Amino acid sequence: MNSFEDGFSVLEGKIITKIEGAEKDSERITFYTKCGKKYLMWHCQDCCESVSVEDICGDVENILETPILTAYKNSNKDNSHPRDYESESYTWTFYNINTIKGSLTIRWYGTSNGYYSEEVDFEEIKEVEYDKK
Repeated sequence: MNSFEDGFSVLEGKIITKIEGAEKDSERITFYTKCGKKYLMWHCQDCCESVSVEDICGDVENILETPILTAYKNSNKDNSHPRDYESESYTWTFYNINTIKGSLTIRWYGTSNGYYSEEVDFEEIKEVEYDKK
C-alpha cells in the first residue's frame, strides 16, 4: 500500500528535529518538524485489541536534522493468518523513513478478536489558539 492513502508521506521533504516515544511497547510517537508542525502516530485503544510498537529498526539520529527523502507505510493486512499466532486477527504495519544519512523502520503490531481496528493513525497535531479577551 502506498503512503499517499494514509498521509504518512506528508513527512517527505520535511526535516524532523525531535521524535518522542520511538521505543518498543510505545503506544504513541510524536514527530516534531523544523517548520513547526507536529505529527502523532498512535492507536485509539478499544475493547479486545492491542496495538503498540514492536520494534524500531535503525537509529533515530539518522533521520534527524536532514530532509526526509521517502516516508511510506507497508502492512500485512491482506495476508493470511499464520498458525503460530494465537489471536484471531493481527496486523503488522511498517512505517519507513529514509534520508541521505540513513533510514528508520517503525514496526507496529496490532491484535484483536477480529471485530476491532488494528490500524495505526498518523495525523498532524493542530495547536488550538484561544482568544485572550
